[in-house]
Amino acid sequence: MGRNLFQQSYHKDLEKVYRNFDGVVLDNIVSEINDLQNYLENLKQKIDNNTLILISYHNHTWEPILILASKLGLRNNVGVQNWMDKEDVENILKLSGFEVIKTQKRFFGLTIVTTAKPKHKKKIKKENYSVSIIIPARNEAGNISKIIPDIPKFGKWQEIIFIEGHSGDQTWQIINKEISKYANGKIKVRAYKQNGKGKADAVKLGFEKAKGDILMIYDADRTVSANDLAKFYNAIASGLGDFINGSRLVYPMENDAMQTLNKMGNKFFGLVFTWVLGQRFKDTLCGTKAMWRHDLIKYRSDYNKYLKIDPFGDFALIFTAIKHNMKVVEIPVRYKERVYGSTNINRFYHGLLLCKMAILAFFEFKT
Repeated sequence: MGRNLFQQSYHKDLEKVYRNFDGVVLDNIVSEINDLQNYLENLKQKIDNNTLILISYHNHTWEPILILASKLGLRNNVGVQNWMDKEDVENILKLSGFEVIKTQKRFFGLTIVTTAKPKHKKKIKKENYSVSIIIPARNEAGNISKIIPDIPKFGKWQEIIFIEGHSGDQTWQIINKEISKYANGKIKVRAYKQNGKGKADAVKLGFEKAKGDILMIYDADRTVSANDLAKFYNAIASGLGDFINGSRLVYPMENDAMQTLNKMGNKFFGLVFTWVLGQRFKDTLCGTKAMWRHDLIKYRSDYNKYLKIDPFGDFALIFTAIKHNMKVVEIPVRYKERVYGSTNINRFYHGLLLCKMAILAFFEFKT
């Protein structure tokens, strides 16, 4: 009886909101859609510029309670869901070409309701900017041949730059085999061996060799879909941001994509760096990023300075972007399990390095 009364009150509250709304109602689709950005972009093509949309979704702070309710049989078992906070949904709406009008909480904060409308913006011409895609690769022999075919076509032209880093397998040989396939094609593919060690050094070398207007970083482990690179291009080319950072912590991950302690650590450091840097970072260590080459050239001295203290390379870029007031935009990406090879991350060693980077950031930006 109590359960039915609760459900009835909850649904009556939402029905009242829906009844008074003139537009498209998206009832709890956030939890179910695999790629919310693509869904909203497609929706935007089907409605006119004056159509309002209303999105209702469960407040992520209720996640433990609702999961427990499902286990106790007090709520239908709905399986794996997307649990997004207000900022996640508003960010995806903006990335999809909508502007947020208002957001409110309903029924004791259980449900969040966001109203938005299409934002008028200049249509991107795909041929506007050239793109250099830097791909650091160490012990990724089983992944190399699948990378280039998976990268969508966007931009005036693309060049793909592999940086191989002292692999113990056939990575270098397979890279060169792939290069020969594209020798006379429209895609420019080059490869270099790094003298130094680590991803930060590999990306730095890739940047030095790059000639495109836009610089992108894509990890050779393919744990993020190469198809998502088009989103990064659209975001930076349209002026949504100057520095585009991927976020793996919005959508649910595949089971073994990231260990639980690593996930907890990433979420914790996301909160720490958001506070220290003054811009929202949900995921500071996602390997997929994009920025303007002219910004890197302009601010190269700071980038090189931060590289001396950054073993990852991600923070050198982030700190440079923050120092020079570049607008940061995060793009949610699905994080997948590796199908070949193993991670180079040592959770405790790299966790200590993250603590060191947080302290350095504090003294750099908070004092």
